[in-house]
Amino acid sequence: MKKILIINGPNLNLVGVREPGIYGNRNMDEYIKELTAKLQKRVEVLYFQSNHEGAIVDKLHEVGFGGVDGVVLNAGAYTHTSLAIADAIKGIKVPVVEVHISNIAAREEVRKHSFLSPVCAGCVFGFGLKSYELAIEALL
Repeated sequence: MKKILIINGPNLNLVGVREPGIYGNRNMDEYIKELTAKLQKRVEVLYFQSNHEGAIVDKLHEVGFGGVDGVVLNAGAYTHTSLAIADAIKGIKVPVVEVHISNIAAREEVRKHSFLSPVCAGCVFGFGLKSYELAIEALL
């Protein structure tokens, strides 16, 4: 069975309460449980969330050489600022799909640029929490 790790970055632990007009009002932990149950016969879904850039880099290094079959990464605001996360993605072997709940191309100007997109296998954004499932399907 394939293993896919979802990594969420800063403030994504607040999904469901933070800016529901943008991110919806479903709790991320509940969504991950539902997604895991839905896909359990096809894939093992693992989950990691951190508000700290270095912890995300460390997790990518930890799993990036065969610990999982793929990574779904929503780096949050680090998408637009982190060369360290981009370098970590470039340095590992497993494919990474960049995910965003909102359509970042339709947001503030600063959110339209991603340091991660050029080094990821693909990108899925703008489909709400469904973006995670779509990214997993792409990895499978």
